[in-house]
Amino acid sequence: MIELELVGVRVELPHNQPIVLLKERSGERFLPIWIGAVEATSIAFALQGVAPARPMTHDLMRDLLASLHVSVDRIVVTEMRERTFYAEIQMTQADEPVVVSSRPSDAIALAVRATVPIYADEGVLSEAGIEIEDADEDEVERFKEFLEQVTPEDFRE
Repeated sequence: MIELELVGVRVELPHNQPIVLLKERSGERFLPIWIGAVEATSIAFALQGVAPARPMTHDLMRDLLASLHVSVDRIVVTEMRERTFYAEIQMTQADEPVVVSSRPSDAIALAVRATVPIYADEGVLSEAGIEIEDADEDEVERFKEFLEQVTPEDFRE
């Protein structure tokens, strides 16, 4: 497994499709995953520290797990089949491992709230990871600047 860091979310133009971008912590590969608008908003809220008046689904998930004494340990993007990513939420309850299948977007939204690491299987990065050459470093910086300015409202339809 390769540990990833969450670079952020943005809307990919011209199709207005939200995307979450992950990067190897100790490498140069990026993993872009196209996600839904609701999940993009949820991730953006958590990254920006926005506390909605009522809990969002991923806040509720975190709170339910905590009330059941389940600790979220990590999330893992496990595979990609037919251009669809799959993930697992790996947890512990009463010293026993618990693994639940998940969409990567939901798992990432939970990981941000639970402050747990995000991993990907090496096969996923080999198949879907992209390397951004040093010459494209300006593009990465522009992306990071965009992320600093984007608001959750940018993901609403």
